[in-house]
This record gives sequence, C-alpha cells and structure tokens, in this order.
Amino acid sequence: MFTGLIEEIGVIQNIRAKRESLEVIVNCRKVLEDIKIGDSIAVNGVCLTVTSFTSSNFIADVMPETYHATSLKSLTKGTNVNLERAMRANGRFGGHFVSGHVDTVGIVETKEYRENAVYMKMRLADKKYMSFMMEKGSIAIDGTSLTIFSVLDDENSFSISLIPQTQQDTILTRKQIGDEVNIECDMVVKYMNRLMSRSRGVEESTSSMDLSFLQKHGFAE
Repeated sequence: MFTGLIEEIGVIQNIRAKRESLEVIVNCRKVLEDIKIGDSIAVNGVCLTVTSFTSSNFIADVMPETYHATSLKSLTKGTNVNLERAMRANGRFGGHFVSGHVDTVGIVETKEYRENAVYMKMRLADKKYMSFMMEKGSIAIDGTSLTIFSVLDDENSFSISLIPQTQQDTILTRKQIGDEVNIECDMVVKYMNRLMSRSRGVEESTSSMDLSFLQKHGFAE
C-alpha cells in the first residue's frame, strides 16, 4: 500500500529488455535507506518488488502483465521516475490509498502554466474508467496523489492542477504533450462500484454505478 506522496525522483540506470518483460535498474538514494530484498517500491505508480540492491540502486522485474498494462515499457536509460516506498503502518497518512496496481494509461493532451500552478488535461486510453472520475475526487498519476479538477466525459478526459511543491517533487511537469502516464483510480470508488453492482444482482461493470444509483443509495445529493 502507498500514499501517493512521492519520496524521490530516481533515474533508470539500465534496462534489460525481453519481448514482454523488463529488468530495471534504478539509481536512487532516499528509498534505499531501509531497503530489503522483497520490499515494494512504486516506480511511476507501479508496485515493483526489489530483487537486489546496492548502495546506489535497486533492481526489479516487470512481468508481461505489467509490461502491457502500464507505461513502463517506454522507459529508457536515463529516464526520470517517481519513487515511493510502501507506507509504514505507524506512519502519517498524507495522500490517499494507492495500491500500485495501474488501471490504465492516460495521454497528456494539454499543459498550461497559470500563476503558480500547472494545469494538465489527460485522456484515458480506456474510456470505461471514466465512471470512476469525479470532480474533487482522488486519482494517482504516475504514482502521485492528486485531485481531479474537472471531468469531460464526452472527451474521455479529466484535468488536474499541480501546486509548486508537486511540480518540484515529481516528474509530472516534465511530461510532454502525447506522453503516457500511469493511471490508478480511487480504490474506494472501485470497491463501492463492485459491491453496489453485486447488490443489484448484475455482473460487475465499470459503468454500473451512475449518479442516479448513488442518489438512490444515499451517496449523493
């Protein structure tokens, strides 16, 4: 489990690529402070398991399912990545519940600098996940816990705004138009959708939870 608060920006030192899998070597510093083999580290929001490490890097495997479902397949030597260690049970919880299991990828459509903020619009590669998007709701983009500012259902897109601290501490402002990002929808919303779908006696569907259903069951005004 993660919080979506990025601890460090790492650098891909090397990649050993196969047809549908990767072994990545990540240069970093802070996340190595208490590292052990088998620990979980989120790399651009993707939960990976540490297989070995040194004083300056760690190695992790990317399996075929993760390779196809995330943007990690586009990593190259020298790429910057967001890093976060799995949260401690006794730590302060500052973001939102992030599992490190990416739902889909998004594509950066616009990036606008306005005063001290950076506004970015993202289009989902798989439109079925739009049912989990809501204004002022939570979302993890490349592992970063963010608030959704607006939702454009007809465009399969949503927008977020980055405060100066997030601009400094993550790789998001380095993204260019057309770049892919990893998207993880709010875990609570996903569980609500599944439970409500079952209570209605229908098969699980990402589109089964709409506004009228939420109002009927007391979750919206």
